[in-house]
Amino acid sequence: MKNVLIDGYNLGLEKGTGVATYARNLSLEVGRLGHRTSVLYGLGAPPARDPLLREIAFFDSETSTRRSRLRDLAGIVSPLAARAAAVPVTGAVVTRQFGARLPHYDTLYNAPDLFRRAHGRFHAWGRVTPVRLPARVDLAHWTYPLPLRVPGAANLYTLHDLVPLRLPYTTLDNKRRYLALLREIARRADHIVTVSECSRRDIIDLTGIAPDRVTNTYQSVAIPARLIETPEAQVAREVEGALGAGYRDYFLFWGSIEPKKNIGRMVEAYLASGIETPLVIIGARAWRAEGELRLLDALAPGKPARGDVRRGRIIQVPYVPFGLLVSLIRGAKAALFPSLYEGFGLPVLEAMLLGTPVLCADTSSLPEVAGQAALAVDPYDSAAIGAGLRALDADAGLRADLARRGREQAALFSPERYRARLSALYQGFL
Repeated sequence: MKNVLIDGYNLGLEKGTGVATYARNLSLEVGRLGHRTSVLYGLGAPPARDPLLREIAFFDSETSTRRSRLRDLAGIVSPLAARAAAVPVTGAVVTRQFGARLPHYDTLYNAPDLFRRAHGRFHAWGRVTPVRLPARVDLAHWTYPLPLRVPGAANLYTLHDLVPLRLPYTTLDNKRRYLALLREIARRADHIVTVSECSRRDIIDLTGIAPDRVTNTYQSVAIPARLIETPEAQVAREVEGALGAGYRDYFLFWGSIEPKKNIGRMVEAYLASGIETPLVIIGARAWRAEGELRLLDALAPGKPARGDVRRGRIIQVPYVPFGLLVSLIRGAKAALFPSLYEGFGLPVLEAMLLGTPVLCADTSSLPEVAGQAALAVDPYDSAAIGAGLRALDADAGLRADLARRGREQAALFSPERYRARLSALYQGFL
C-alpha cells in the first residue's frame, strides 16, 4: 500500500466546481486502487497543539487566522517549507453537514492559508513552495496548477485545460503569471495529467513540454445509485415542486454563468426559436454574467405585455443541491451545453449517464466526450443553436435515440475504465 496525497484546493467550496468533482472522484478511485489516501487543505484554521481544537477549527467556517500584511509578507519572504498538521476526525464534531463535500480520505491535513501564500510567494519570487507533512507521501497528485510540491515524492499535476491562454477574453487570470506558473510546473513536474486529447494537444503546443510527459486519463462521474434509481413519479414531483415545470417538458443548462459557457448565444437562440418549452438555467452569476444575460435583464423590468410569454419561459435558479440537480437533469427534455471551450465537459457526461438527450458544442473536447451521442452545433452560430433546439423540441424519436446512444457513450467513461487508466499512470511512479 502506497500513500497518495491529493490537494483540497477546490474541495472546500460549498457549491463545488468541475475541478472539485474531479478531485472527489480521484480520491475515491485512489482508495479503490488500494492506496492510502491523504487530502491536504489550506484553510484559514489556525494551528493548535490540542487535537480537539484542530478538529473543531477545521470544520468551523468562521474560524480563520487574522490576515495582515505583515503576516502575509512573512509567509511570502520565508524560505522555509510550509508545514501541514494532521486533522483528527474523531467524531467529536458532527460532520454529516459536509458529507457532499468531503472526499474519500484516510488522513486529512491542513496547512493554514497554504494555497494563498504559495501563490503569493510564486508571484513575488517565482518559487514553488515545498510542503512538509508528518508522514511520508509516495505520490502527490495536485488537481490544479499550484506552485506546490512535496519533496521526496513523485509530484503529478493535472491541467484540465488552457482556457486562459486559448480564450484569454473569457477569464480574469493574470495571463503572464498563469503562463509562468505553467512553464514552471512543466519544468519541475514528474508528470502532467490531463482529461482530454484536446487539452493534451494544447498543453504540448503551448508549453513545449515533451509529449511523453503528458498523459490523458479522461474523467468519470460517480452518481449515487439511489439518485439514479429514484422512481420517475418521485422525480416528476421534485421537478414540479422546484420549478413549476412538467416532467420532460423543459430544457436545462447548469454551470457557472460566465463567458466561456456561451449563455448569451444560448438565450438569444432560445428566444428567437419561438418554442414554448421552458428553458431552465441553474448557475451562479460569475464574471461578465450581465453581458451573458443581457437579453434577460433587458426583459426583466415591468410586467409582460399581453401575449408576451418570453420572460415566463426562462427560469433562473442560482443553486440547487446535488440530489435535486440529478432529478432536474433526469426530468429535462434535453440538456444544453453549447460551451465555447471545455477541457472535458462533465455536464455532458452526467446527462448522458442519466439518459437525458444532449445538445452541445462541436468544439474543443466535447466531440471526444459526446461522440455520436449528442446533437452537436457550432457554438458561435445562434441560428445553429436555435435549429438544434427546435429539432429536439419537436422530435421525440430523436430524443429517444440520443438518450439511448448517450448511455452507451457514457459507459466509455465509467469509473472502472478511469480507474484502469489511473492505475497504469501511477504504476510508473509507485
